[in-house]
Amino acid sequence: MNDRFLRACRREPVDRVPVWYMRQAGRYDPDYRKIKEKYSLLEICRQPELAAEVTMMPVRKLGVDAAILYSDIMNPVASIGIDFDIVKDIGPVIDNPVRTEADVDRLKPFDAERDLGHVLETIRILNRELDVPLITFAGAPFTLASYIVEGRPSKSYIRTKALMYGEPAVWHKLMAKLADMAASYLRAHAASGAQAVQLFDSWVGALAPRDFAEFVLPHVESIFAQTADITIPKIYFPGVSSGELLPYMKSLQADVIGLDWRVSIAEGRERTGGRFAVQGNLDPYVLTAPQEIIHDRARAILDEGMQTPGFIFNLGHGLFPEASLEKLKELTAYVHDYTRQKLASEVSL
Repeated sequence: MNDRFLRACRREPVDRVPVWYMRQAGRYDPDYRKIKEKYSLLEICRQPELAAEVTMMPVRKLGVDAAILYSDIMNPVASIGIDFDIVKDIGPVIDNPVRTEADVDRLKPFDAERDLGHVLETIRILNRELDVPLITFAGAPFTLASYIVEGRPSKSYIRTKALMYGEPAVWHKLMAKLADMAASYLRAHAASGAQAVQLFDSWVGALAPRDFAEFVLPHVESIFAQTADITIPKIYFPGVSSGELLPYMKSLQADVIGLDWRVSIAEGRERTGGRFAVQGNLDPYVLTAPQEIIHDRARAILDEGMQTPGFIFNLGHGLFPEASLEKLKELTAYVHDYTRQKLASEVSL
């Protein structure tokens, strides 16, 4: 087992910086696009052998140090009674949005084994087959609520914020249910063989710091508190434009904080009090640049990251469909080679 990623999560010494990419199993890969011609995302997720194969494809092709489960943050919400589909070029579309207290009260208890056994079986397969750690994930309460309340992806989050400000008791009831669901889901992942978990809060950067602290943070804290006895590394990724929220995360019982590209690695560490390993944070669209520019931007991030133990190279958000498979493969090799040489030279000194 290549355990560099796990050691970096624990802020232990590594011989080179580990690297993986959010959405590394995705549409930039021609072989994946061929699979998507036959099956939808949700159909792939319901077939454990196929979902496992899609998860392993980028590990083989790119040489990354961790696999990320092929799934979707919306998968568990069907278990509590939310009807949705992933619509091409739109994203999650909800048939029965949650907008009133009665809607919240109708949500069913979450049961991962009953409703998501296919996801857990995928994790078991990967636990047997992979020679790198498997990261699984859940959607954080605010990000899930932004879909469930709006009914589809939104740029303004107008209905979400209207519920949050206008009916705070209903909001907190919904968030508590989503937090309990996420914690239970991650516990089921760990029991099935996941070696690390990540909580995706992709859109929480849309909030002011005061609102994050009042309406969201207690529920994120609850998820990590409920999973504190699980000894595998836990990552919180607060999504894009979340730099101003970082100082509020010092209380989390997490191991790693993911950063987007708007905050430097050094600044991210300072804002979180140096309490966590750090993951990030190349702007994904730097991958459209010539190779020397990609190397230049990556090298600057790596030089900052290696100043303190506990750094994982990643993007500041997920891969986009037009990304180049060859550039990703070359970038992975560059990160490994550059950091191996730099760390070796520091040891020899």
